[in-house]
Parts: sequence; C-alpha cells; structure tokens
Amino acid sequence: MLPNRRQFLKSSGCGFGSLALSSLLGQGATNPLSPKSPGLPARAKRVIFLFMAGGPSHVDSFDYKPELIKRDGQTIDFVGVRKNTFGKKSQRKLLKPLWDFKQHGQSGRWVSSLFPHIAKHVDDLCFIHSMHTEGVAHGPSTLFLHTGATNLVRPSMGSWVTYGLGTENENLPGFVTIMPSASKGGPRNYSNAFLPAIHQGTCIGRAGLPASQATIRNLNNSHLALNSQSKQFNFLQQLNRQQAQIKNDQNLNAAIDSFDLAFRMQMNAPDILDLSEESEATKSMYGIGEKSTDDYGRQCLMARRLAERGVRFIQVNYSDESVNPRWDQHSNMPKHKVHAHATDQPVAGLLQDLKQRGLLEDTLVWWGGEFGRTPFSQGKDGRDHNPRGFTTWLAGGGTKPGYAHGSTDEVGDTAVTDRLHMHDLHATMLHLLGLDHERLTYNYAGRDFRLTDVAGNVEHGIIA
Repeated sequence: MLPNRRQFLKSSGCGFGSLALSSLLGQGATNPLSPKSPGLPARAKRVIFLFMAGGPSHVDSFDYKPELIKRDGQTIDFVGVRKNTFGKKSQRKLLKPLWDFKQHGQSGRWVSSLFPHIAKHVDDLCFIHSMHTEGVAHGPSTLFLHTGATNLVRPSMGSWVTYGLGTENENLPGFVTIMPSASKGGPRNYSNAFLPAIHQGTCIGRAGLPASQATIRNLNNSHLALNSQSKQFNFLQQLNRQQAQIKNDQNLNAAIDSFDLAFRMQMNAPDILDLSEESEATKSMYGIGEKSTDDYGRQCLMARRLAERGVRFIQVNYSDESVNPRWDQHSNMPKHKVHAHATDQPVAGLLQDLKQRGLLEDTLVWWGGEFGRTPFSQGKDGRDHNPRGFTTWLAGGGTKPGYAHGSTDEVGDTAVTDRLHMHDLHATMLHLLGLDHERLTYNYAGRDFRLTDVAGNVEHGIIA
C-alpha cells in the first residue's frame, strides 16, 4: 500500500518535511514553561526564599520569651527528640537569649539586637512563631523544608511551582537557586525528581565561592561565533525532535526543552547576572562593597533582578561547604552574631528595594531555616536542634503585615498555639500563588504525588 502524504513527509528527508508540516498545523512543540493560569485567585506571582541553613535560634532573634530570661540557669525536664533520647525526659539548663530584645514599628513586634536592619521592616513582616517540622538532623530536615519528604527523592517546591504556573519569561528558567550547598541534601534540594527535567532548578554559583563569581556554568561558548552556534543548535534540535517524534520519548522531549531554554538563556542571563548597571546607592543598600555583607548582598540583589524579570521561584542560600551549616552553633552561640551581621542588611535591602519598586505586593518573601534551636544550653554556650517549635517569617505576597501568628511555650521549646507544620506552610504558600496543594499532583509509578504528600492545611489566618 502506498504511504499517505503524512507518512511520506515523515520518512523522507530525515523527517524535516513532517516537522515543517507539524508546525504549519500548529502541532509543533509547546513551551512547558509557558505561563499557566492558577486555579485560585493568586496574591503572589513569585517566591524569594531566603534559606538560613543550620537553624537560626528563634529565642535569640524573633521569639521574645521573658520567662526564659527570668529562669536563666534553672534546670528543668525536657523530652528528647534525637534517636537515643526520643520520648525520654532529661534535665537541661535554661539559657537566656544572648541579645537584648526591643519592640519595633507600629506593630510593636519584638526583635533582638541581632537584626537591627530587619527590625526596621517589622510592619511588613508576618511572623510565624509556631512552626514545627519533621526530622532532627540537618539532612532530613533540610530536605523536608525543600521537598516535603525527609528521605525520599521528591521534587523541590520550586519545581512544583514552575510545574503549576510556568514562568513569566520564556528566556529564563522558572526556578533558580543561588549559591547552593552540595551538602545536607545538595542538589536534591533543587531537584525536579520525577517531574519533567525542565523544572529542575538552575544553579547559579555554589557555596564556598565568592558571590562575585556567581554565574551559570557553561553559559558562553568561546569557540564559535553566535551565528554559527545558532545554525548548529537549530540543526541538532531538528534531529532531536525527529527522534522524539519517532520514539515518543518523554525524556528526550524534556531534554529538548532544556536545550531550548539553555540557548535562550545565553542571550539573556549574562545581563541579568551583571550587577554593574545597578546604582551605587542600590548596591550600598544591600551592603555590597562591605566585607561582611558583600556576598549575601550580591545574592539578594541578584534575586531581585531575577524576580522582576519573571523568574517564579528563587532560592537565596546562606550556607557553606563545611560539615556544619553556618547557623549550627552547638557551641559558641555568640557566633550567631557573625551570621546575622552578614545577612541582616542584605535582607533588609531586598525588602526595601522590592517595596519601592512595587514588587513586594506580589512577591512572597520567605525567611527561615530547617528548624530552630533549644532554649536550653548545649555545653557551655551552645544550643541543640529544635524541630518542635521555631520561627519563620513571610513578607508580601498577600500575607498579613505586622502580624504574629501562633506561639511556643513560655520558654520557647514547643509550638503550642496555632501550630503550623511545614506541610501547612507549603500548602499556604501554594495557595497564595493561586495553587491548590491537593490538586497540584503528578502521577508517577502508579500514584499521584504532591508537595504536601497526604497532609497540609492552608492557614488563612496569615493571609491578608
């Protein structure tokens, strides 16, 4: 039997005729990162996640506990959370905060002297003092914070967001992670897992290097002129699409989409990563040029530039390549001051910059670590991990400004009032983006998966 016209075009000339016909018929490949309409009214269009790796101490920063100050040095019973002490009571000595607290802003929110710059913005912040989470070690808890699972390969929240919403700029990735660490989950913290590869987080720089060197690896080709690169790329993509059409291979389709995005990024990303066009006043606002704040200031300014150009989810990592993450002070709690000083002005600068540009209204800023720290001492002047109760804060994106949600007990050990689990926080943030966490699913291995697994409730109390 003679082949029909479609079969003839597909088999002749390496299938290029078929590709042309598909394009003419409107059957060509569509961009999987094209903007999608959220199913719910959206208050936020994008997220900037300021990840404080290691677990900042809430009782030394944003969770004011007069009783802890009053009872400093007293020995009381605590229930253990680690493997060998889980559920068992042991006596621990209370340690008061090492920094003084004061009320700030019209809302009168309490902030310690660790964060004098962020304290100026409390009327824009929504504090959640009743967080609790899964895992007690950094690796599992960090994975849970990013993916909703402690020990399984699951997509990062940024991947879920781009899967649900796409991106506002087809020439840039929808999900970017700035200076991530290779430890405590490493690439799994920004992995697409079983979602299509186009939803993998794009890495800019890595922890341990100066932020001034942050770039996307292999972004430029020094061997071929742009015109030659374009011709070569188009030819290779034609061959790839022909193979994908013949084999109906979803993995190959995902790779083709990633290659398309990578080539478009070559034309756009270098300008976005170049901070030289920013005014000196703007750079100074972020602390750029000062030794202690330059690195994180650059990361935060880069995040603003990515956000205003349509990137949906941006992780700004304060972490490093050492065995212990930066905020992990099991001893020498005074070192918290070093990390607070390095991040305080850059974060405050980001909030100010977003607000003055009209971006804070639809940008959800999230500050926090994988857990908090205990109100009792570890050794002479350290604090242990505390997943039972800690503080995180949000800003913009439809959250209540100048608001404090929930509380820990009188000494700051356990969330007791209006408790908010990490699954609940994820569900609420997706809701602010217009996504229903129960309907944002992906079928894999015969099961529908979601960021919040089979849990999570939207906390409407923090929504303005």
